Amino acid sequence: MGAAVHEFTLKGLGWWSSGLPDWASASAFVRTGEVPEDARRKPAPELLAPNERRRAPDTVALALQVALDACATAGEDPAQLSSVFTSTHGDLAITDYMCQTLVDDPGAISPTKFHNSVHNAAAGYWTIGAGCMAPATAISGYQASFAEGLLETIGQLVDGTDPVLLVAYDAQSTGPLAEISRSEDLLGAALVLSRTDGGEAPRLRITRERGDVPVADGPLSARHAGNAMAPMLPLFEQLARGVSGTVLLEAGPGWRLRVEVVA
Repeated sequence: MGAAVHEFTLKGLGWWSSGLPDWASASAFVRTGEVPEDARRKPAPELLAPNERRRAPDTVALALQVALDACATAGEDPAQLSSVFTSTHGDLAITDYMCQTLVDDPGAISPTKFHNSVHNAAAGYWTIGAGCMAPATAISGYQASFAEGLLETIGQLVDGTDPVLLVAYDAQSTGPLAEISRSEDLLGAALVLSRTDGGEAPRLRITRERGDVPVADGPLSARHAGNAMAPMLPLFEQLARGVSGTVLLEAGPGWRLRVEVVA
């Protein structure tokens, strides 16, 4: 019996990475190699109040920005969408701060940093800021985090939830954790997927299968190879090219996702 093939419409897409602060600049980089000269250093999602925006950790600001952009391009109300947030490491900078503070002065732990340290912090900020009462899931799967997030999204779509927002993000690691959980700069992307026909919108045909994944060598993969969410980049390179094609994504030991982009 052959593996199940699931096909969905890509209704919306959001992107933010260090030096490429939106999908237009990322797409242009894939096609021409051009990089904006005045790219913002950090996302500033309008979903948060100005004071919260300034205090938000990089992971939260990153996840919310790409989620908002994906909903906007999809024409979907953020308050109505079920969501899946996936991150390889969560916020390692805050984890490093907490570990160091526990060693030096345990009583000085910041309550704000403590509640931002949990893996579902970004999902929590999203549901509160968007006023969203729909389910929000936060998962991690090491190098397969994006693929596992995509599989969770597929499961919800097949089960009847439609559409579903998928948000993937990772930030830089610091301190001793950087030696064992390497991640550099900021990288995040979001997709709004649906079972319904989207007219001329791209379609994704997804199959889970046994097999290895070749080393990625595209322009985004080369630029952001140091970020923990880099395994998702072959899909976004294919989307940026605007033509049909197939990519392979790491989905755990001995497994991969075959994703056919139908432009």
